[in-house]
Amino acid sequence: MTSVRPVPFRAAVIQAGAIPSDSAASAAKAAALIAEAGAGGAKLAVFPEAFIGGYPKGASFGTPVGMRKPEGRADYARYFDNAVALDGPEVTAVREAAGEADMVVVIGIIERFGATLYCTALIIDGSGGTIAHHRKLMPTGAERLIWGFGDGSTLPVVDTPLGQVGAVICWENYMPMMRMAMYAQGVTLYCAPTADDRDGWAASMRHVALEGRCHVLSACQFIRRGDYPADFDCALGDDPETVLMRGGSMIVGPLGEVLAGPDYSGETILYAEIDPAEIPQARYDFDVAGHYARPDVFRLEVDTRARPAVAWRGDDS
Repeated sequence: MTSVRPVPFRAAVIQAGAIPSDSAASAAKAAALIAEAGAGGAKLAVFPEAFIGGYPKGASFGTPVGMRKPEGRADYARYFDNAVALDGPEVTAVREAAGEADMVVVIGIIERFGATLYCTALIIDGSGGTIAHHRKLMPTGAERLIWGFGDGSTLPVVDTPLGQVGAVICWENYMPMMRMAMYAQGVTLYCAPTADDRDGWAASMRHVALEGRCHVLSACQFIRRGDYPADFDCALGDDPETVLMRGGSMIVGPLGEVLAGPDYSGETILYAEIDPAEIPQARYDFDVAGHYARPDVFRLEVDTRARPAVAWRGDDS
């Protein structure tokens, strides 16, 4: 960890809709929003889950139990083609925008790796050009049809000039051991890209902030049915004005105080002033990975090894 004590700064959560069928356009939109947030004084910006690649809200991919419909395979093929590589031009565009704004950016993408897709969060340090990525460990419900499972090799907490940045995606935030893995690494800027816009999400984010004694930044899309292609298979109907995700983005302080949001009004950028000095003050009476941990009773073990399904070793003879 850096020996330089971070100074107060401004943070932003980006509540905006992706262009679900066009990852290049989503990346360009993200770059423009990074520039806007930078002009607003932000040094950290957090984007929603699957902002590049798209969150297919309401889609079934033609999969009743026990069968796969041909049209569902075609839907998946289109979704696969719209996913992005970690070294692809879409990610490069975001990294360049973060560099120009001298900003740390956390953004959700749909990552294409081989023939598998992952719901991934990127952590980009614009000043240093560093990038880390976290693949969602546990896709929820029907997400398991289209996304692979991450492993313990992508659970980073990144040291930045602003503090220790980690990313936990959507319902991973309901996994106590996942949260503890972040706390154990000293996370101070806990970023939660999500697709959950329900009322209870705000309570969960306040709980995480109180539990981890960290700043929590949660970003969710605001997006309507009309932002998706006309032929998008959506169980929520085809009225272009139907809101598929209504936002609810927010920023919470390390004692659970709401600093910005939750906002359900539409696309917006929410800002809050972050003072890193509040972290040790908050942990004075409760440090979940420190003096309150009781390691004589509890112990967390995290397997951080990559777990490929097939480990190709070649001919060792």
